[in-house]
Formats: sequence, structure tokens, C-alpha cells
Amino acid sequence: MPLITGLDHVQLEAPTGCEDAARAFYGALLGLAELRKPAALQKNGGVWFALPDGRQLHVGVTPDFQPRRKGHPALRTADLNAVQVQLATHSVAFEADDQAGVPRVFLQDPWGNRLEIVQGQHESHFGA
Repeated sequence: MPLITGLDHVQLEAPTGCEDAARAFYGALLGLAELRKPAALQKNGGVWFALPDGRQLHVGVTPDFQPRRKGHPALRTADLNAVQVQLATHSVAFEADDQAGVPRVFLQDPWGNRLEIVQGQHESHFGA
């Protein structure tokens, strides 16, 4: 049995006071359901969201926040066109491309962190 059996969550960093913007962006705009953080962690701030596949996206408060411009999560969608319409309707800038072999868009969250939203799956190969 492998030591690692899957991915549980991804945490993005955000500045103090990020909660309302996180709910508006990840909750209202992208449609993710908010999760209740464990009581012991609520004092740290931030917001957790559920992904439809059972994984989670955590927005955590970082005192000396710096946006991540390269490292990023890639969220999956079944309808990239609908995502693009939603982003455009809410004046969220994005860049579309298919250089990785699948349609995708890159955008930034409210604090400048890079995000990717991809339709389909990237091809993966083990070994050379």
C-alpha cells in the first residue's frame, strides 16, 4: 500500500481580515460551500471551503502575507465557458490558454494569489 493515498486539501495564504472577500470570491463567485472550521482553529481566522470531490480549499491568514504568483492550485470544471462568463460578468480578469493540452484559465484571487481553472484532465505519464 502506498504511503500517500490522496490529496486532502490545499491552503492558500491571505492577509488578516480576508474572510469577507474569501466568502465573496470562493463562495459566491466560484460556488464553493463554506465549511465550519474546527473550534480550536477558528481563532486563527481564515475560511475553509468544500470542493465537490471531497477535497477542501483552505484560506489561511498569514501575518506577513505575500501573494503567490507562480505556485497555485488548479481547480477543475466541467464547463470552462461558464466559468469565463461568470468571471467576466463580475469583472474578474483572466487569461485563457490551452498550452498544457487542455483548456484552462489563469486568474488571481482577491489578494493576488495565482489560480488555474482547467476543463478536463492534464495527461500524466510516469517515468521518462
